[in-house]
Amino acid sequence: MSGTGEKVSATTKTPADFLKSIRGRPVVVKLNSGVDYRGILACLDGYMNIAMEQTEEYVNGQLKNKYGDAFIRGNNVLYISTTKRTLGEGA
Repeated sequence: MSGTGEKVSATTKTPADFLKSIRGRPVVVKLNSGVDYRGILACLDGYMNIAMEQTEEYVNGQLKNKYGDAFIRGNNVLYISTTKRTLGEGA
């Protein structure tokens, strides 16, 4: 029985592992206010302060603003999600 437990724990990823793996990739950051920011995750810290590049602001699903670089204070973040869409392409 102990052999199967060791296998499971060896493949378990922590939230910190996930956050490290998505740096430099397109993400969606949802704020407590309901606003979404979509862009490339540049870096983040232990307080969930986030720096993004090629950032777009969406309110109720509609594009409102485009920013080159953006900084989001961690206490406003509801969640971070990866996205498969390529950002910064098109009009």
